[in-house]
Amino acid sequence: MTFSTLSRNPIFSFLGCFFSFFIVLLIFSQHLNAITPPEIRGQSEEQISENMHGADLIGYEFVKADLRGFDFSEADLRGAVFNNSQLQGANLQGAQMEEVVAFATIFEGADLRDANLTNALLMESTFLETDISGADFTNAVLNKSEQNSLCLRAEGINSLTGVSTSESLVCRN
Repeated sequence: MTFSTLSRNPIFSFLGCFFSFFIVLLIFSQHLNAITPPEIRGQSEEQISENMHGADLIGYEFVKADLRGFDFSEADLRGAVFNNSQLQGANLQGAQMEEVVAFATIFEGADLRDANLTNALLMESTFLETDISGADFTNAVLNKSEQNSLCLRAEGINSLTGVSTSESLVCRN
C-alpha cells in the first residue's frame, strides 16, 4: 500500500483527523490556565476571611468579590486583581499594592493610608471618602476625574517609599 492509497482509506483519514485534533488540543491546553477562573485553579474563597491583616496575598484574584469591611491592613497584595469588587470600608492601611489591577472596583470609605499603589491599574474605580493620607500612587493609572478628586485630599508622605501622596498623583497645586 502506498501513502495515497492509505490516505483514501476512511479509517486512516479518521485516525489522521483524530490525531491532528488531539495535537491541537494538547497545544492549546497549555494556554488554558491563563484564562481559567481562580476557583478552578485551586484558589479557594475559604482561604479568605474578614481578617487578612498582614497576609501574603501576592497575585491573588478577587473578581466580583464582596470584600466590604475586610481588613487587608499591612497585607502583601502585590500583583493582586480586584476586578469589579466591592471594598467599601475595607482597611488597606499600609498594604503593599504595587501593580494591583482594580478595574471598576469600589474603594468608597476605604482606608488606604500609607498604602503603596505604585504602578497600579485603577481604571473605572471609585474612591469617594477614601482616606489616602500617605498613599503612594506613583505611575498608577486612574480616571482623570478620580485623580482630580483624590488630589483635593492628597496629603502625607508614604513611610516606605518617602513619596508624598500629592506628588505621586501629579497634583497641580
